[in-house]
Amino acid sequence: MSRIYHKGHKERYKLGNLGVLCVFVVKKVLCRLAGVALLALLAGPACGRQVMETEQPSPIGAERPAEPSSTANPITVFLGGDVMTGRGIDQVLPYPCDPRIYESYMKSAAGYVELAESAYGPIQSPVGFDYIWGDALEELERAKPDARIINLETSVTTSDDYWQGKGINYRMSPQNVPCLTTARIDCCSLANNHVLDWGYVGLSETLEALSQAHIHTAGAGQDLREAEAPAIIEVEGKGRVLVFSYGLPTSGIPGSWGATEDRAGVNLLPDLSDQAVQRVKQGVESVERQGDIVVASIHWGGNWGYDIPPEQVAFAHALIDQAGVDILHGHSSHHVKGIEVYRERLILYGCGDLLNDYEGIGGYESFRGDLALMYLASMDPATGKLLGLQMTPTQTRHLRINRASRADASWLRDTLNREGEPFGTQVEMGEGNRLTLRWD
Repeated sequence: MSRIYHKGHKERYKLGNLGVLCVFVVKKVLCRLAGVALLALLAGPACGRQVMETEQPSPIGAERPAEPSSTANPITVFLGGDVMTGRGIDQVLPYPCDPRIYESYMKSAAGYVELAESAYGPIQSPVGFDYIWGDALEELERAKPDARIINLETSVTTSDDYWQGKGINYRMSPQNVPCLTTARIDCCSLANNHVLDWGYVGLSETLEALSQAHIHTAGAGQDLREAEAPAIIEVEGKGRVLVFSYGLPTSGIPGSWGATEDRAGVNLLPDLSDQAVQRVKQGVESVERQGDIVVASIHWGGNWGYDIPPEQVAFAHALIDQAGVDILHGHSSHHVKGIEVYRERLILYGCGDLLNDYEGIGGYESFRGDLALMYLASMDPATGKLLGLQMTPTQTRHLRINRASRADASWLRDTLNREGEPFGTQVEMGEGNRLTLRWD
């Protein structure tokens, strides 16, 4: 499969030889009292002028007014992949739901706790609300991100109205929502294939429980207008982070889950067409203002495999070129995938599972689904450009997030370097086994 790769939107400046001579003469006469701009004016056309050349002349969508960079005051965004706090994890928290589930493989959510214990030892439950985050809490405290965003792949409800025929149904008790607030999560992306696992009553209760906990949501609602609306995270003294959440059928979202004008559901994009790009663009343009960082959180693709379809690459580029998106936060894959920086905007094609209850389940071991990354993106709010990306390697053990060993962090580094090569991205490992992204 061929992959599309574009270099960053680089800018170069030059003066003609005659311009250099004129600048030198005027500079000597004025004894350095005039600025560069004044010299250019005095020199006039005959002496040359500052010329900007670009490799890609087309403007980025949702054009930002030109103004000085605010790199001294960046906005840092924490991005987590799929966070599944239901089923086995819900069972070890203080207020578990009825453990009955309707899977062909398992009839009790407690069975997933037993699987995890059989693989790695006993878990003393009930655990505290902070338990599941483990070492991630210390890392978040160190990084102090301005916004914390995850894909919450769980229905938050006590409803027994499970979606029949779906096969897998995740739910967490609303009384266990403090497991999210203890990590100070700002926004949960909900346009995924599990938020309606327990029916429309379950979705309604999910939205209410998160709202009462003062956690923003995006991607699901009581109608299409609400499902399309972004989460708006105010960052005091810096700007705002806008989170738009979308789901694709390729991730396993049933077509009937799509919200309509008179039906609750998720913000479903039927495909990755030009019409889908325009829909995203219209949503961004309706609310964006200068200084906003725009995040498109997208649940797409299958669970396993590193291949990134060309249509995903083209769609990601179009969202940046036309819709003004600054970060594409992709998820659904159970393991991390390649990273691209396109026109100085961040594209995470697949973030992996930051937390799940899959311990002790065999299959796909070569993908190391137990390993994940905490993505910390530093953004310039004046331009929307990526200033830096640092990633902390983690491993799920005992139904909690733990620091990955150096050997596992090295495995993640090598995997990202292999998968990032077509996109011109590489990572380096540094202090604390943290990974830093480098790009062309």
